[in-house]
Amino acid sequence: MIEEAAKLIAHSHFLIAFTGAGISAESGIPTFRDKGGLWEKYKVEEVATPEAFRSNPRLVWEFYKMRMKIMKEAKPNRAHLALAELERMGLLKAVITQNIDNLHREAGNKNLIELHGNIYRVKCINCDYSEDLLESGRLEEFLEEDLPKCPKCDSLLRPDVVWFGEPLPQDALQKAFKLAERADVCLVIGTSGRVFPAAYIPYIVRDNGGYVIEINPKESGITPIADIFLKGRAGDVMEHLLAKVKRCLKDKGC
Repeated sequence: MIEEAAKLIAHSHFLIAFTGAGISAESGIPTFRDKGGLWEKYKVEEVATPEAFRSNPRLVWEFYKMRMKIMKEAKPNRAHLALAELERMGLLKAVITQNIDNLHREAGNKNLIELHGNIYRVKCINCDYSEDLLESGRLEEFLEEDLPKCPKCDSLLRPDVVWFGEPLPQDALQKAFKLAERADVCLVIGTSGRVFPAAYIPYIVRDNGGYVIEINPKESGITPIADIFLKGRAGDVMEHLLAKVKRCLKDKGC
């Protein structure tokens, strides 16, 4: 099966990747729904909804600063690095991710759509102020602040991420859907395939005649429509798959 997947990727004209929390698990970032995931320890309605922020912004910020500290220490793993290598090779045209951890960017991917935002970006609840804490170099200072306030209007700042009950950014979603319409191969890595509308992406690829290759340690909501299911940890499978793709490109007869 992995040889077949490598051939599809090596001969693809427009390859995209769709990733979820599972790709970052090997970097030490907890997933949400698996055993030991974040939602076993925290109630989603208390830390990841607009209502939670209105009622207790301090608790919400404690949760997100904790996650910032975890993600700050994390490094891209072999799966992230393999996707960045596929982009450098000219094969991978875009990564569409549900993750907010910034690891695809750190790995080197340039054409990246973050459907659920980025944990290092903040925005004002009242005005148009926004800030990328990594670009501004203020992350460490920010983590020490009690309750972050907007420097323009003194209103509260919030994480620039999509909370439960909020719609995805329409510009990002439409770009992702258009990429999916063009794709002839889609790598699906580490997602449950149960969070819509993001999970429509592999369906769009399939509906437009493209192939879906799924990499996951267990079956997901995407598995029934996947042309190839590669069972295993993202890093292990992607490292092996990348080597096969390179061998296939070297051997023109593959």
